Formats: sequence, C-alpha cells, structure tokens
Amino acid sequence: MSDEDPTGALARELAALGVTPGAPLLVHASLRATGLAPDTVRDALLRALGPDGTLVVPAFTEENSDTSAAHFARVRGMTRREAAVFRSRMPAFDPARTPCLSMGRLAESVRTAEGAVRSAHPQSSFAAVGARAAELMARHPLDSHLGPDSPLGALEAADARVLLINVGFAACTAFHLAEYRRDGKQRSYRCVVKAADGTPRWVEYEDVSLDDSDFEAIGADFPWGLERKGQLGGTVTRLFTIRDAVTHAERWMAEKRR
Repeated sequence: MSDEDPTGALARELAALGVTPGAPLLVHASLRATGLAPDTVRDALLRALGPDGTLVVPAFTEENSDTSAAHFARVRGMTRREAAVFRSRMPAFDPARTPCLSMGRLAESVRTAEGAVRSAHPQSSFAAVGARAAELMARHPLDSHLGPDSPLGALEAADARVLLINVGFAACTAFHLAEYRRDGKQRSYRCVVKAADGTPRWVEYEDVSLDDSDFEAIGADFPWGLERKGQLGGTVTRLFTIRDAVTHAERWMAEKRR
C-alpha cells in the first residue's frame, strides 16, 4: 500500500472481503499493534459502504455506572469514604462529549467524525455515520442496553452485517440479542446522566443481566459457511450477518447455557 492511497487500498480489501455498498455495517475493532490508523480505516469503511451505507460502532461507557465491572475495578482498594468521593465526582454521560475510550481508537474516530450520530443510552450507546445513522440511532431506552429496542435491534431489522477486525467473538455484541430472546434474568443498573438543568442525576433501572463470558465458545461453534474470513491490512477479519449470529447464539444458549 506504500505507493497508493491507503484508504483506497483498504477499501478494495473490504470489498473483496464482502463489504457491500448501501448496507449497514457494525464494526468491532482493535487496531493496537496493527499499524492501521483509525481515521484511515474509518474512511476506507465509509468508501466501501458508499453514500447509501452506514458505519456503526459500539460507543459504550461502562465507566459512568457504579454497578459495572469497570467501576468496581476503579474503586478496588479504596476505603468506603474514598469510593463515595470518587462516585460523587463521576461526570454525567453526555452523548455529544463523553468519550468511549475503552472501545478502541476506531470507535472514537467514528464517534467524533463529522455528521456522526450517537444513541442516548448512558452505558451502551452506539455511534454511526452514513445515510441511516439518525434512523438506526433514534431509539435506545434505558431498559434495553443491547436488546430489540436498541440500535442493535434496529441493525438486525435492517439486515446489517458485523465486521470483526483483529478481535475475537468475545467482542460480538450481537450475541447479546439472543439473551433478550431467552427472557434472561434481570438485574439492577445505576448510572449518572445529565438532568434537564445540566446537573448530574443518578438513575436506576432494571434490564437483562448481560453475560459475554461464553461468547468465544459460541463463536467457535459458528456454523461453517455463515462467515467470511479474510484480512485487512494484514489483520484478521470476520464478516457475517447479525441475523445469523443471533440465530446461532439462541440455539447454542438453549443447548449449552444453564
């Protein structure tokens, strides 16, 4: 790629992999140690998708909840008083400004791109750029982190595909839709959001207890022929439809999850 536009070269690799113009595409990526620049990958994805396509990434911010694993890791070792002070200083989620650094450099590149739209969920938001960005990000209630009423559900209805770049199936959020279909057990969540007057406000709600501990095993059993494997800039990729992923995960969970 040294003698030509790297964006164009990556776009051609994406087309060869099976990324088609006009379709929504949910991308999970880790560009660490790949040598790929996040803005270049973003622009290549948008070029491959064309003017009618839509690029979507997870823009999760688990850190703004005091019931999340990320929060527990941050306050581990603190006294009760120190943890309370830390909690009182946690910034409220702002869809326009709160970064999604734990999601990787590509996700942050998409979130901050011109014309990007972000869904409103304070913990499990998505960000999108493209023709259907506003439509796909429009609905995201508190009690549907990754359920049928979330952008993930909208992507499934739109027959979107999933592209994994340098990550395994542990990152495949589409599998969570299967948990909602199985009437999974509920748990309480709490997070800090902006009130109408701009001040922080804590909210608590019930939603499905999400569990991705077996996602790699679910992916390892992915039926032959439903995914396309390839490379992007020398990095391993997988491409498949959300519908196929959810159907497979539902069957797998019914057989092997207790």
